[in-house]
Amino acid sequence: MMLSDRRDAGRQLAKRLLLRNYENPVVLALPRGGVPVGYEIALALAAPLDLILVRKIGAPQQEELAVGAIADGDQPEWVTDPQRIQDLGITEVYFDQAKATALREIERRRRAYCGDRSPADVAGRTAIVVDDGIATGSTMRAALLAVRRRKPAKLVLVVPVAPDDTLRRLCHDVDEVVCLETPADFYAVGQFYEDFSQLRDEEVTALLTQAHALVRPCVNQGKCR
Repeated sequence: MMLSDRRDAGRQLAKRLLLRNYENPVVLALPRGGVPVGYEIALALAAPLDLILVRKIGAPQQEELAVGAIADGDQPEWVTDPQRIQDLGITEVYFDQAKATALREIERRRRAYCGDRSPADVAGRTAIVVDDGIATGSTMRAALLAVRRRKPAKLVLVVPVAPDDTLRRLCHDVDEVVCLETPADFYAVGQFYEDFSQLRDEEVTALLTQAHALVRPCVNQGKCR
């Protein structure tokens, strides 16, 4: 499988999701890469698009080596890799500092992307959590646990591509998984895209604004967003 870009991935996923007739869906995308995917899905389902903000926690002097992840929310949800933490001798002090730094960045991004717009209502709805792909799954698991705390009626994980073993681990945290392909030879998410260029913050904000303007479904008590 080769996808032209993230919006192509979103359109292909939307075709599958339309067949499922989800009740009262809301789309929650992981920025930045998940937002163009989620945008196409939200438009197809006439569902609101919002963000679930997650930050990876990297090892000391090795930021790209994930030892955990933290997701935003009233009670921030975080996951860790205990074996890796033990192997690297990471201290509790380091973790506390890393979590505090990650939460500050999450708050900065929330303000930058959403301004004063309130988070989408999730309770009692079908929450569709979207990214442009999954590799190890640590950030996605933090996102899913954070969304589950908001009490959706159904929690659905939607991605274009991911390793099969990663999806098997994550399936315990959701009610349903929709994935276009689980290739055996998986090295990185970007290998399945012709265009996998990094998005700018301005592009994320623009897509959220467009989605908010185009999709304004009614929510609880007859109010509309």
